[in-house]
Amino acid sequence: MDEPRARSTSLLVCAVVECLALTVWVGGLLVIIASVIPAVFNSLGMEPGGRLLTRVFDGYNKMVLVAMAAMGGAIAVRAWGVQAGKPWFAMPGRAEAALFGTMVLVAMLIIAILGPQSVALQEAAFAAKDETARKTAYDAFFRVHMIVRGLYLVNLGLGIVLMTVKLKSWLRNDI
Repeated sequence: MDEPRARSTSLLVCAVVECLALTVWVGGLLVIIASVIPAVFNSLGMEPGGRLLTRVFDGYNKMVLVAMAAMGGAIAVRAWGVQAGKPWFAMPGRAEAALFGTMVLVAMLIIAILGPQSVALQEAAFAAKDETARKTAYDAFFRVHMIVRGLYLVNLGLGIVLMTVKLKSWLRNDI
């Protein structure tokens, strides 16, 4: 394969994979926030709605893990191409790497630590029979849930900024 064709094919594949991964990561969260959450709570009660949204976010988190792996793989291929002496590969910039790394850390904090803690507290609140115990359990749940919600919004913002950085880079490099 000649060099210009290899360049366009390799970089195009990386760009498409990265775009799809960011679309899943950012777009999925936008759809959940703008459509799913209001529909669930306008149609179902608090407990069934909370249980349904827990399953929705479990599915979203799995998709984020796949997107994270795909995007990380595409970035690694681009970096490898530059290291292998293929000057037509586009080295990931510092801003891109920092944004992606921060998004990964935030997502892992949600998926591995705070998300499961929030679900356990939610289940405890739903299971509480005594009104005082229920109020205490809901207070504990909402404290952790507010942090998780804030981290999801931080990741949404980071994803939008990362899209902007990538688009500026691609437009500048004519990819």
